[in-house]
Amino acid sequence: MKDIVVSFVIAMVVAFAFQTAAYATYHIPSESMVPTLEVGDRLTVNKFAYGYSRHSLPLEFSLPPSVLKGRIMGGAPRRGDIVVFVHPKRSDRMIKRLIGLPGDRIAIDNGEVILNGERLPRKLESTYKFREYEGHVVEVNRYVETLPGGVSHPILEYTHRLRHGSMAEITVPPGHYFMMGDNRDNSADSRFPDMGLVPAENLVGRADAVLYSFYSCAPEPGTHCAKRRFATKLQ
Repeated sequence: MKDIVVSFVIAMVVAFAFQTAAYATYHIPSESMVPTLEVGDRLTVNKFAYGYSRHSLPLEFSLPPSVLKGRIMGGAPRRGDIVVFVHPKRSDRMIKRLIGLPGDRIAIDNGEVILNGERLPRKLESTYKFREYEGHVVEVNRYVETLPGGVSHPILEYTHRLRHGSMAEITVPPGHYFMMGDNRDNSADSRFPDMGLVPAENLVGRADAVLYSFYSCAPEPGTHCAKRRFATKLQ
């Protein structure tokens, strides 16, 4: 019996250390990253991509600020990364796409991102209807937006809105990042004071792949259903 208990404790310690230092998993609870991520997706999150901070512990644990400040062994995130981070004003984990780096000037004009004085190129791919998670059927325009450096990713905008969100130009200060959801009309992100800019210390890791998915969609006439994905690398 003692050997079983020791083996169990060792296994738990190894698993805890692995999820702290290497890879963890993250469950998508909301629609802010549709169509890139769906509710029910389970992701692998690369912890060592950005180094470690007091928020690197698994199971949404964080150390007190007095124990560890800043980041150690940190690599810099890149524009376009899908990032898991701790909400700057709460304790919950969030996931968004990194749009603005320190020193960038960012404004939003009727939904379009103006980065360092240039509108981000985007191309309309399709218009379709889908049912929101436990919600209504909505019609959206799906665009492909391209960031400086050539990273392209899909975004959605609701067709029924005559005006989309706007934001006066800000400059991202050192040690902070500007995050946005790909589902632009259904994302609480750095555009809004409730969240604002994300300190570098709050980064948890980079989402690298959809490990598996419990996403489900019942086909309805005239609506679009996303496909389930397994072991799919994210862009």
